[in-house]
Amino acid sequence: MIEKYTKDYEIDNLDRQILSILTKDGRTPYTEIAKKLLVSAGTIHVRMKKLEEMGIAQKTVLRIDLHKLGYDLSAYLGVHLEHGFDYEHVVDDLTKVPEVAEAYYTTGKYGVFVKIYCKNTKHLYDVLNHKIQTIPGIQGTETLICLEESINRLIDIGS
Repeated sequence: MIEKYTKDYEIDNLDRQILSILTKDGRTPYTEIAKKLLVSAGTIHVRMKKLEEMGIAQKTVLRIDLHKLGYDLSAYLGVHLEHGFDYEHVVDDLTKVPEVAEAYYTTGKYGVFVKIYCKNTKHLYDVLNHKIQTIPGIQGTETLICLEESINRLIDIGS
């Protein structure tokens, strides 16, 4: 299956296989990928450069186990906005809250869905009452505390 993403380059099965390997372990050396796929390491390098230039593959990031650093509580917040047009400035203010890891503009019950990390319930209380619920445009929040992260992965687009 070939999908066209730009005028100059199309995603093919080899690109999908490369991405599939890297979604399982982003630190896999290009030489190892090349051996698995029976192509040269140079081919893998060129393909990855094109995928990065197209914005499909982005630079890798370090993933930290926050629980081991004392952040024992993760929670999701459903945020009710006063008005839909409040979204942009609410998100701008949420980016200033260090405990906010993710934010999504959503349909349905909440205007914004947010993931936060806190050290404990007292820290959560402080973040909610003194940082998040004081943001203009937020009408209210609903907190869902995460008891266990069962799945955290990138999807395998190579299948």
